[in-house]
Amino acid sequence: MLPADNHVHTEWSYDTSAGASMVRSCEQAVAVGLPAIAFTEHLEFTSGGPGDAIHDVATDHRWWSRIKPLDAEGYLACIAECRERFPGLRILSGVEAGESHLFGASAGAIVGSHDFDRILGSLHAVPYRGRLISADALFGPMSDADAMRYYFTEMVALIDGSDLFQVLAHLDFPRRYWPRGAHLFREQPFEEEYRTVLRALAATGRVLEINTKTPLASVDLVRWWREEGGTAVSFGSDAHLPNRVGDRFKLAVDVVEAAGFRPGRDPYDFWRA
Repeated sequence: MLPADNHVHTEWSYDTSAGASMVRSCEQAVAVGLPAIAFTEHLEFTSGGPGDAIHDVATDHRWWSRIKPLDAEGYLACIAECRERFPGLRILSGVEAGESHLFGASAGAIVGSHDFDRILGSLHAVPYRGRLISADALFGPMSDADAMRYYFTEMVALIDGSDLFQVLAHLDFPRRYWPRGAHLFREQPFEEEYRTVLRALAATGRVLEINTKTPLASVDLVRWWREEGGTAVSFGSDAHLPNRVGDRFKLAVDVVEAAGFRPGRDPYDFWRA
């Protein structure tokens, strides 16, 4: 059996298209043989509120104008409807909390008010010269390698500065936008930076996501996670359309197994070292 897909977006996320559908994503999960699916809709904010560390950093409208608040009540009602419609599929609720070390109070208020099953932590944007900018906007103002290293440094700040999330999503997000082509990105030149991030995450006892939308992690990278003390991985397609649910999971399973991880106690569990 394939693992659960713990990172899926639907019509309840602000960055999806008209083709996004929670119902059709459930149909796809059943069709490809997934035991469970977690709908982790985006939880991001256009400005800081009381108690948020973002207060002294301006938001860049080129990024933040796209963000819409999560309609948590409508989303959870849709979850309940799908659970009735697909009784053989375990359906988990959740959010992908962006930059939760900067928006901790705002994100914490939403998470604390709802009983979500999965909380992902992610870093789509970084503080740079007094503004919060999209991570891929680092390419250009600095060299490609320095942009990745800058991102990894902020990733450690996210891990150290927020205990809101359970699973770290796409730890190397900007590789998707590697200027010379994502397929040409190489992990080895950044081994030290990867290990620093992984060591910080392992020290918190949290879980690393194997994201199959990002150019897939190598066996070496997943092995670095285990060597730095990581004990569990989660699989996530990061699907924004139904046909991508569970995408490339068979390949991801091969990578994770080669790095020394195995299925957990039940089909819904994280995989363990």
